[in-house]
Amino acid sequence: MTDSAESTSTVGDPAGKSTPARRAKTITGTVRSDKMQKTIIVDVVRLEKHRQYHKFVRRRTSYMVHDEKGEARAGDVVRISETRPLSKRKRWRLIEIVRRGKSVEEAISLETAASQGGEP
Repeated sequence: MTDSAESTSTVGDPAGKSTPARRAKTITGTVRSDKMQKTIIVDVVRLEKHRQYHKFVRRRTSYMVHDEKGEARAGDVVRISETRPLSKRKRWRLIEIVRRGKSVEEAISLETAASQGGEP
């Protein structure tokens, strides 16, 4: 019972070796679609330098993310984390909603109010 030399988190290996546990990746992106049940699609935009022209190019990656409570909406900025495979294409889960985006109804109402208010 006094053999507690190693108290760090390790993943067991059948060969007897133990490797340290890997920390899950966490990234931030914008919700593009929330039309599925318990699943959202998140776009993550990154800048890469073009090899030949040395200009920065925007690259977008889409992730299918598990949203257990269904609380994220299109336009929200969210933080997601890598997890075990939940389905064929879903390997990320929602951690938190960083900032709420405008809903479609709000954007339309603001647009119509601005157009009606600007004209006599």
